[in-house]
Amino acid sequence: MSISAQDATMTLKYLLNISFMPDIRNFCIIAHIDHGKSTLADRFLEVTNTVDSRNTTTQVLDTMELEQERGITIKLQPVRMQYKDHTLNLIDTPGHVDFTYEVSRSLAAVEGAILLVDASQGVQAQTIGNLYLALDQDLTIIPVLNKIDLPNADPEKVSQEIIHLLGCKKEDILMCSGKTGEGVTELLDEVIKKVPQPETTNTTKPPRALIFDSFYDDYRGVIASIRMVDGAFKKGEKVTFMGTKAQAEVLDIGHYTPKLISDAVFENGQIGYIVTGLKELREVRVGDTITHTNNPAPDILSGYKEVKPMVFAGIFPQEGDDYSALREAMDKLKLNDSALVYEPEHSQALGYGFRCGFLGMLHLEIFQERVRREFGLHIVATVPSVAYHVFKTNQETLIVKSPQDLPEVQQIERLEEPWMTVDIITPENYIGNVMSLVSERKGQYTTTEYLSTGSGQRAMLHYHMPLASLITDFYDKLKTVTSGYASLSYEFKEYKKTDVVRLDILVAEEKVEALSTLVWKDEAFRIGKQIVNSLKETLPRQQFVLKIQAAIGGKIVAGERLSAIRKDVTAKLYGGDVTRKRKLLEKQKKGKKKMMAMGKGKVDIPTEAYLAVLKR
Repeated sequence: MSISAQDATMTLKYLLNISFMPDIRNFCIIAHIDHGKSTLADRFLEVTNTVDSRNTTTQVLDTMELEQERGITIKLQPVRMQYKDHTLNLIDTPGHVDFTYEVSRSLAAVEGAILLVDASQGVQAQTIGNLYLALDQDLTIIPVLNKIDLPNADPEKVSQEIIHLLGCKKEDILMCSGKTGEGVTELLDEVIKKVPQPETTNTTKPPRALIFDSFYDDYRGVIASIRMVDGAFKKGEKVTFMGTKAQAEVLDIGHYTPKLISDAVFENGQIGYIVTGLKELREVRVGDTITHTNNPAPDILSGYKEVKPMVFAGIFPQEGDDYSALREAMDKLKLNDSALVYEPEHSQALGYGFRCGFLGMLHLEIFQERVRREFGLHIVATVPSVAYHVFKTNQETLIVKSPQDLPEVQQIERLEEPWMTVDIITPENYIGNVMSLVSERKGQYTTTEYLSTGSGQRAMLHYHMPLASLITDFYDKLKTVTSGYASLSYEFKEYKKTDVVRLDILVAEEKVEALSTLVWKDEAFRIGKQIVNSLKETLPRQQFVLKIQAAIGGKIVAGERLSAIRKDVTAKLYGGDVTRKRKLLEKQKKGKKKMMAMGKGKVDIPTEAYLAVLKR
């Protein structure tokens, strides 16, 4: 197999232990959702001739089918570009608040970040959230106004918002259009000029690489995305994963274009992938450090903060025989989605499944879709809940993630729930609507700050809110009351005392565990009524009157009846005494009672009913 002159040179330098560092720039793009990150990345690939413009599709780096369909980035994606004798390693990142963890991992692998702001929408909540993450990593920030070609673009106003946010000068803000390509080459020149080169070290230093992502290949096993921090790796060397203690051989190593391209030597400062043939998914962890087996590094890299799931839901296969397949699917998704947390769970109604932790409702929705599309499995998700801290009278402390785990009332001394710091950006004429909505959801107002001056200015409202009021339909309601203009960002603040009860749902006087949920005591009647009404509309009618009830302990707080499907047993009668009809109807009534008594009154609850409750 022939190798390029560049690879031959790098191999020679490596063998001679000569410090060698190509001119590298590592950077990522951060922005609010739909501000044009992926489109700008497409233009970068075209300008640098990384991909053939004739064969280029939109969102080249969004490789998942779901990403293409929804027009959003879900997974971070690295790519290497060559531009003016420089090696540029770009990582495209998601913009939605539920995928902030993907952003934080990307930022740990680079030295600079392009802060992209839509010139028509201005600074949004996640613009600020992602900026703070980048500043925490001490990255070089390059502010950029995108979509300047739009008719409603207002570069002057949005520039003032960026200046207010960053404290930079107006001339520091670059203008571009990811759609037309205007200003893209100037932006790449600015990246080369301002983003610092990775720190160089001698190749004799024990190598260390940080795993910032991974995925599973049926033929090659786990493939890890890495940032080379010290030293160098090459094919055939023995390596050790310092966190898991797993050992393997480097079967392949290289970079993304975004296809996987092998390199003869992979040196410090580079971003790419490593193939070791490991099949055990638990042996390769995001945040772990890879080093030489024979010449190990003394210290593990700092890695990442352990992700804390915010929303918990039970995930069960529709068919009981699919449990093993679901476990395997979740193991593989965990590799690709390190924010996913799960543990086995059993339900009398749904059988064996998992209690899963997610970063938000979009994360849960994407997970469900990926399980269905990538693995062909149909699942049932229970009503989502947050994690409560339970302090029992016997001094024991529990973390309750499922309604079934909540102890009896007499055993509980107090309950605490998670509260979030919430930032909402909205045009000033919608401030009243936002305040009313947040007040309804038990939010506590803190401060307001304005992003700019003059007419049509926008405000950032700061609140403290319980997470339970955010996880269902808050974002949809916020968009409704602001005509779609508001944006939302939130992060964990603290746990606070609360008054929560378990709301059980009974169908045909049988408790349906999958529909149980934890609610505030003063909201129990309203939510119970909502759920009962949803089920009445979605449950199929039976041959008997179906009772649908919401209960707290033994007390019914809401109830509805679904009328029975009645066969017309009197159809064959023509004339005669009315008592004959009455006798037949009475006989039918007794038959239905007997059916219930014999246990034939059980109701199979369709998936649509669970979904209706989820979207209450």
